[in-house]
Amino acid sequence: MENSASEATFDAKRRAVLAMLGFDPETPTVVDGYCGDHGLPGLFLHLMTLTDDAVLDVLAIVMGETLAAGSEMIELLGMQLSVDMAPVWQPDDALLDLVRDREVIGRIVAEVAGEEVAAANAKESAKVQRHIVRDCLAGTGGRSKVDGWVPRWMAFPPSAYTDRGGVGSVERWTGIAAMFHSTECEERDGPTASDAFERAA
Repeated sequence: MENSASEATFDAKRRAVLAMLGFDPETPTVVDGYCGDHGLPGLFLHLMTLTDDAVLDVLAIVMGETLAAGSEMIELLGMQLSVDMAPVWQPDDALLDLVRDREVIGRIVAEVAGEEVAAANAKESAKVQRHIVRDCLAGTGGRSKVDGWVPRWMAFPPSAYTDRGGVGSVERWTGIAAMFHSTECEERDGPTASDAFERAA
C-alpha cells in the first residue's frame, strides 16, 4: 500500500496540508497531528484565518484518512467521483493465483483474450487459463498485450463474474445503489463533500 501510486499522490497532498497547518512534516496523518501550544482551540482559530479553498484542502485529507476500508462509503464515493482504478493498479501473479474458481477465471479469460479463446479453453484447468490471462496482461506467448484491465469487483460500480454472491464490494454497492440515484444525492448549490474529495483526487 505504501508504494501505491494512489498513496503517493495522497501523501504529497497530505504533506502540503501538514505544512499549511504548521504540523511536523513527518506526522503520519493530519488527523493525529499536533495542535500546537494552544491545542484544538488554537487549531480552530488558525483554520479561521484560511481561505475556503484551503479549508477544503484540509477537509479532503481528513475525510480520506478517516474513511473505513471495505465500507459502503468507498463504493459510494468511488461512483460519485468516477474513480478509475486502471492507472493506479496493475494485476500480478498474487492476484491470479488466488483466482481458483474455474467459472471466474473463464470469464476473466473472455475479458482479456476474447470469447473465442475462452470457449476454446473452457475445459482446460484453472492453471492453464490463468497462464492465458498472464500472457494477455504481459503481452507474452504470442498474445496481444491488454492494458487497463481491472477485475470487475474492483471497478466502480463493482460487479461479479457469477450469480453466486459472496463478493463484498458488490454486496455493499447493491445495498446503496438505489440511494445513490435518489434525490437525496442530487447536487446542491455551493461546495459539497464531493468537491472536497475531488480536490484530493
